[in-house]
Amino acid sequence: MADEEKKIIVDDDWKEQAQKEKEELKKQEKVQLKQEEKAVEEAKPEAGERPPLPPANFPGLVSMLATQVFFALGLIATEQNKDVQPDLEMAKFNIDMLTILEEKTKGNLSDDEEKMLTDTLGQLRMAFVQVSKKG
Repeated sequence: MADEEKKIIVDDDWKEQAQKEKEELKKQEKVQLKQEEKAVEEAKPEAGERPPLPPANFPGLVSMLATQVFFALGLIATEQNKDVQPDLEMAKFNIDMLTILEEKTKGNLSDDEEKMLTDTLGQLRMAFVQVSKKG
């Protein structure tokens, strides 16, 4: 028995099966990629069209007003207004609008919304003080 050569039997079927599964996965990935590319292409606005707007929500409202404050303070600039002086009156108006929003929604916001509004107002007030000291 010791003299007999041991035969090693290699089952190649599993290799073929694994290769087929790999190829099938690649095909599925290609199909999925094509679908995603098609969805992105369909979502692209045509020339002159506006991109889709985000859903309306409380954080969006706060962010929109905060952006107006930063813009009025000259902390956000575009090519058209890069040399414009800060408009402290407009910045204060928008901060006041957020303050009214805070007062009128007290007790009706989630903890996250309340924290966001409080933190945003704190940052805006600090920015207003810093910019008004420069002028």
